[in-house]
Amino acid sequence: MSGLLALLDDVAGLAKVAAASIDDVAANAAKAGAKAAGAVIDDAAVTPKYVQGFDASRELPIIWRIARGSIFNKLVFLLPAGLVLSAFAPWLVAPLLMLGGAYLCFEGAEKVAHWLWPGSHGAEDAEEEIGDPAHLEEVKVAGAIKTDFILSAEIMTIALAAIPESGFWMEASILAVVAVGITVAVYGTVALIVKADDMGCWLSRNGRLGVTRKLGR
Repeated sequence: MSGLLALLDDVAGLAKVAAASIDDVAANAAKAGAKAAGAVIDDAAVTPKYVQGFDASRELPIIWRIARGSIFNKLVFLLPAGLVLSAFAPWLVAPLLMLGGAYLCFEGAEKVAHWLWPGSHGAEDAEEEIGDPAHLEEVKVAGAIKTDFILSAEIMTIALAAIPESGFWMEASILAVVAVGITVAVYGTVALIVKADDMGCWLSRNGRLGVTRKLGR
């Protein structure tokens, strides 16, 4: 009987340690994710353009395909790369953050240039002229995943820099939580953005109250 009580006591102790570890992972993931908020907003702002021109029925499937590619990139490529970087070359984190910031500045300047001189980006216009919708979808999804990879690399690097010094598995767990959480937040928000017009139409036609229909319009 005393042996059973001792075993239960050990199990309870292990459960407390595990719960504390989960709390630490969640807390550090929240802090790291907050630090990456700027890049997350950029990611959410860029993605909706990839569903422009498609039938409404293809919007959510396209977003799902991009989100799936994003989480694959984060967990399969960027997370292991971040752990290797943290273990063997932590001094590279700051230069990588500077490089990522420079890229985002370049991207912003490019968008402003396209807005000021709309005829200067013929490649994008040519891409829009592809006749086959299935092929155009493949091109758009591939381009979106490529852009997301760069933004995801910046997000994961920011998160890595924000993690306090800890063990390998703790860092891996925090980065995994950040990767999944940010992907869900970004592409869930994007899904809401691209379907907002459909929701407005539905409310304006089917709302039971005048204020509901007005809100839909």
